[in-house]
Amino acid sequence: MTFIEVTLKEIADALVAGCREGHELEILDKLYAADAVSVEAMAMPGMDSPETHGIDGIKGKHAWWSSNFEVLESTVSGPFLHGDSSFAVIFEMKAKHRESGEVSDMHEVAIYTVGGGKIVREAFYYNM
Repeated sequence: MTFIEVTLKEIADALVAGCREGHELEILDKLYAADAVSVEAMAMPGMDSPETHGIDGIKGKHAWWSSNFEVLESTVSGPFLHGDSSFAVIFEMKAKHRESGEVSDMHEVAIYTVGGGKIVREAFYYNM
């Protein structure tokens, strides 16, 4: 069997395409390392830390988001490559909080770190 190394650009392009097409959960298994770390700017409601460890934890964050918010509009800009191991993506969206009905405009920058052909860390930057 021949090992074909996936490039940073291929990983970044696949992540952006998956986000644009609404396939965020499917790309987690394909692009993320099993022990990947996700870091928010602050702890999410009901969590003690802004850090989530492991693919199952990151899937849990996605489930929490989907159960609490409805995305009405979204754009994904990038990827913006940096060196040979990281890239950034800009997310802009209009989302409605399911419980309150409040609609918000959200803007965030995500920085992804790649190692061993997989995303090993993601960090989100946004106004709080």
